[in-house]
Amino acid sequence: MESPNIIETITAIKFESPVDKIIRQLKQLISSGQLKPGDRLPAERVLAERFGVGRGYVREAIMKLEFYGLLKTSPQSGTYVAGLGIKVLDSLLGDVINLNKDDFGALIEARYYMELNAIKLACQRRTDTDLAEIETALKDHEKRATKGLNAFEEDMIFHMKIASAAKNQVIEGMMLIVVPDLIRTIVERKICGTDRSTRAIAEHKNILDAIALQDVATAEAAMHLHLEEIMKVSRDYKTVLL
Repeated sequence: MESPNIIETITAIKFESPVDKIIRQLKQLISSGQLKPGDRLPAERVLAERFGVGRGYVREAIMKLEFYGLLKTSPQSGTYVAGLGIKVLDSLLGDVINLNKDDFGALIEARYYMELNAIKLACQRRTDTDLAEIETALKDHEKRATKGLNAFEEDMIFHMKIASAAKNQVIEGMMLIVVPDLIRTIVERKICGTDRSTRAIAEHKNILDAIALQDVATAEAAMHLHLEEIMKVSRDYKTVLL
């Protein structure tokens, strides 16, 4: 006879993203001593081939680990394991993964307020170089979206270039943790419909124009409009990221 309380002990199956799987494997290499503090990681291309994923996933995992101080990257010599003890590394690596398991709605809300603050600062602090990089990201996204191709990475880069233009490493770092998983979830689960990437093109252009003019009020309004749909959807979308 089935126990009346058995259903309460059953929990939903959690699926790991490729980024989390990469982080877990790196954690195992560090914990086992195969990767020690000060050791250099193989190049992104090599890691992507070995993990069997695109370089974007490897880059995202490395950037998250860098933000937490677990890896250090030098443009001249590569990426190294930070000089932290195994227990500290083990604890921090767990935190990086567990952060992605937060409530979907809470992450959407956090992203919304971070993006509004980022775009205000970007308007005030952006350089001509920042503006050029945001425009390039917009064009790359438009090129793929208009062809009906998956434009997740290009969309993410557009928003991360705005965060970079804000010249605030804390905002940029937190955006780096929150935004990639959210955009991937929105795109892969078609939360805002199958044509969301196409509809985002005009919104991205309005955001870029406002940043170019350094018009804070217009930029903030454009970003609000861009994120308004997913904010509404998130209130009724009861799930977790993984």
